Amino acid sequence: MQYVHLGRSGVRISRLCLGTMNFGPHTSEPDGFAIMDQALELGINFFDSANVYGWKVGEGVTEQIVGRWLAQGGARRDKVVLATKVFGRMGDWPNQSRLSAFHIKRACEESLRRLQTDHIDLYQMHHIDRDCPWEEIWQAMEQLCREGKVLYIGSSNFAGWHIAQAQELARSRHFLGLISEQSLYNLLERTVELEVIPACQAYGIGLIPWSPLARGLLGGALNPSTAGRRADKDVRKDIETHRAKLEAYERLCGTLQAMPATVALAWLLHQPAVTAPIIGPRTMEQLTSALQSLELTLTPETLKALDEIFPGPGGAAPEAYAW
Repeated sequence: MQYVHLGRSGVRISRLCLGTMNFGPHTSEPDGFAIMDQALELGINFFDSANVYGWKVGEGVTEQIVGRWLAQGGARRDKVVLATKVFGRMGDWPNQSRLSAFHIKRACEESLRRLQTDHIDLYQMHHIDRDCPWEEIWQAMEQLCREGKVLYIGSSNFAGWHIAQAQELARSRHFLGLISEQSLYNLLERTVELEVIPACQAYGIGLIPWSPLARGLLGGALNPSTAGRRADKDVRKDIETHRAKLEAYERLCGTLQAMPATVALAWLLHQPAVTAPIIGPRTMEQLTSALQSLELTLTPETLKALDEIFPGPGGAAPEAYAW
């Protein structure tokens, strides 16, 4: 396994992050335990969750599964860099969501209880809260850090200017601020190249791409022998929308003698700003196959061919659309 620093922090994480979103809704608890055991055995030390995963309001189903796995001992907690998130709705009362200091404190305490741990290594804001001032957010996060309940802070789904705004205020408070940003990023979705990636690189923030396979579109969506999420009506619509690109992509993968999912992950690993793509295996087979991406080297010619199939926005703003 390869390890890198998470942003400008001193902590080192595996180049693949184990996403746990499927644990509960799509993967049983015993199978989730087996996947986490195998991930740790393979050297994956970065596990990502969120308090809303499991999609039963207020229950934190997935965090509970991860917590019961950690509680088995065997130095599991010591080996894992544990990440979770705050923002989503955890109840029907007005202050049971978003990023008020009121909610952050309670959400953190509840995540700690479900995860059966005394601290969260990376506590991520799941979305920007435009109605809450940064002074309030940073005050709440600083308090959690002082209490030892949180070690590092990350963001998710932030725009580039949100990152800059957050970091400049953190700097004025002599606080480390964000060390990571979790963004939608894959061959089909490259908007973050305009503003988010430049902001991350300027501030030393690690980029953690989610949905690296674009909901399965980049995982061999045209192969009739594979189903999974591609049975979803919206995903089938996306397949038809992007059919020409996907046909060219899968032909290219064939010439490389590599699985489409492997190529999609390898492409992300070749992007300088990317720290660790999040893989969300539903099965053990999906976990082990993801590891192949670490061994696949894409030549400049292949990277150019992928850019031709899936052209990005043209690089960073403003040069991407101006001069």
